[in-house]
Amino acid sequence: MKKKILVVDDSALMRRVLCDIIDADRRFEVVDKAVNGLEALEKITNNHYDVVVLDINMPKMTGLELLKALQDNNIPANVVMASTDTIDGAQVVIDALELGALDFIHKPYNTLELRSERFQTKFLEILDAAANTEIKNYNIKAPVKEVDTSPKIIEFVSKHKSAFTGKKAIAIASSTGGPKALQQIIPKLPGSIKVPIMIVQHMPVGFTKSFADRLNTLSELSVKEAEEGDVLEAGWVYLARGGHHMNAVQSGGKLRIHYSDEPSREGVKPCANYMYESLIKSDLDEILCVVLTGMGADGTKGIRNLKTEKKIHVIAQEQSTCAVYGMPRSVVEAGLADQIIPIERIAQEILLNVGVK
Repeated sequence: MKKKILVVDDSALMRRVLCDIIDADRRFEVVDKAVNGLEALEKITNNHYDVVVLDINMPKMTGLELLKALQDNNIPANVVMASTDTIDGAQVVIDALELGALDFIHKPYNTLELRSERFQTKFLEILDAAANTEIKNYNIKAPVKEVDTSPKIIEFVSKHKSAFTGKKAIAIASSTGGPKALQQIIPKLPGSIKVPIMIVQHMPVGFTKSFADRLNTLSELSVKEAEEGDVLEAGWVYLARGGHHMNAVQSGGKLRIHYSDEPSREGVKPCANYMYESLIKSDLDEILCVVLTGMGADGTKGIRNLKTEKKIHVIAQEQSTCAVYGMPRSVVEAGLADQIIPIERIAQEILLNVGVK
């Protein structure tokens, strides 16, 4: 049975092109259209859709206002944002993800680019992942700026030797649903954590700085979009820049960020496999690898290769708490996961593994 799609866009041209792309694929069928968020809200309230493809800037009710209305009324929906906003609108896209959108794709202004094989392939890939995700209410309100990991856990960890000894780091891989998942982990970690944290979140160019800034405002840790040459330091979180592969290299006796420009791998750039494999030649004694929600299998090959040379501990996000159980499933099925943990417990397990100062 074809997956039912609702397309919400105030542009007749955009609606037509998106509908043509969707209907040309035998997996999907556009069963409804709306020209603004208000019309879409009525349709979503009274009908079932496997995916809602949602524009951001629309009259009467914007995409963000629709997401807020869905949140306020506890109406679950699998929403994929499709917006022409890029760098200048990156913060709006982050807001949309925070309000419960599963994923997003940039719509080119140029009709030829919209109809290009590159755009269609990526769009349909995202649509397929969203359509095959159990519809839940992902509209968990964003955390406030506080460390809500139990003080008792922090006190316990500070008094006891952590499971890891020696020089260590945390390396996190995430994709679809990752921004929400990361907001349930990073803000819960105390600034006294003993190690640096590297994150590869699949995002295109222009969006990762806004997302890093958002995480930074919510966290006790210092979060930044990683820059070339950054020295990895405890208490800092380094988010990979969109469109580049982030590696960790030894230079001048320090472990530093280095970006490389190889082609996409696993269909993504940045790719977590490169991050994990770069740690093979690091001076780290142990690495805590965390694989969160996301489509595909990014992270599995990198972790497998890393395990041949380094002591590692692997945490995979538990299926029922994933927006898309792809990347964690791959790690689990490869026999690489030491722990399979629901999202709400991952921050605690990180602390128990790496300790605090």
